[in-house]
Amino acid sequence: MAATRPYRSVLYIPGSSARALQKARGLPADAIIFDLEDAVAPDAKAEARAALRAALQENGYGKRAKLVRINALSTEWGLADARTFAAAGADAILLPKVDTAGDIDMLRDVIGPDLPIWAMMETPLSILNAREIAAHAQVAGLVAGTNDLAKDLRVRGRADRLPLMLSLQTIVLAARVARIVAVDGVYNRFKDEEGLRAECERGRDLGFDGKTLIHPAQIDIANAAFAPTEAEIELAERQIAAYEESRASGQGIAVVDGQIVENLHVETAQRLLEQARAIRDLAAE
Repeated sequence: MAATRPYRSVLYIPGSSARALQKARGLPADAIIFDLEDAVAPDAKAEARAALRAALQENGYGKRAKLVRINALSTEWGLADARTFAAAGADAILLPKVDTAGDIDMLRDVIGPDLPIWAMMETPLSILNAREIAAHAQVAGLVAGTNDLAKDLRVRGRADRLPLMLSLQTIVLAARVARIVAVDGVYNRFKDEEGLRAECERGRDLGFDGKTLIHPAQIDIANAAFAPTEAEIELAERQIAAYEESRASGQGIAVVDGQIVENLHVETAQRLLEQARAIRDLAAE
C-alpha cells in the first residue's frame, strides 16, 4: 500500500556533481532521485558511485525520500551500483529500462527482498506489462519515463501530451491497483513556468502523486500543484463533519454546498486531509 508521505516533487540530481549533492540537502523537494544513469558520463560512473555512497552515508537529507537510479543491470555498471546502494542509505532503488516483472526479480536477487524498488516505465513493453510490474511485492513506485517513451513510440510532442495519454493512464491504473506511488515524467523546458504548471495540473488530474523534475526551479510549482488547496481542505472538513452528523441522525448521505456527500466522498476527503497532514509533517523538519 502506498505510503501517505508526499511525492509532489521528485528531483533528479546527478550523482557525479558534488555541488548538486550538497545543494540538495536544503531544497524543498519531497524526494530526490540520485541519478547514476543518464546524468553521468560513462567514464565518470565509478567515481560518481563512490561520491554518492559517501554523500548518502553522511546523510543530511532530512525527511526527503532518497532514491538511487542505478544503471541497468545489463550494463557494466549496474551490478556494482545495485550492490553498493543496497546498503548505503538509500530508501529505494530506481531501476531503469524495466520491461517485465522478471527485471525486478533480477534486481531483488542482487539487493535482497527488503529494500523497496521503483521502476522506470519508459519502454513500450513496460507499459504493456505495467500491471505485473506494479504488482511485484517489492515494487513501491512507478516513474513515467516520458522522454524515452516518446522516442520509442515515435510520437510528436504536444502540450496536451495526447499521444502519451494511454501510457500515462496505464501507469496510474497499474499503480492504483497495486496501491503504490505513481510519479509523472519530466517537463523539459525548465524555464517555462506556465507550461510546467499546466503539465503538473494535468498530471495531478490524471491521478499522479507528483512529478519528476530536472531543475530546482521547478520544485515550488510542482509542490503547489500536487498539494491540496486551503479551499479543498476546508471543503473536505465540512464534508466529513456533515456526513458524520447525517449518520448520527440515521441517514446515509449528507448535502454540502448543494451536492450529495456519500461514503465514497468521505473517503476521498479523508485521503486529502491525510495528504495535507503529511505535507505539513515534511515541512516541519
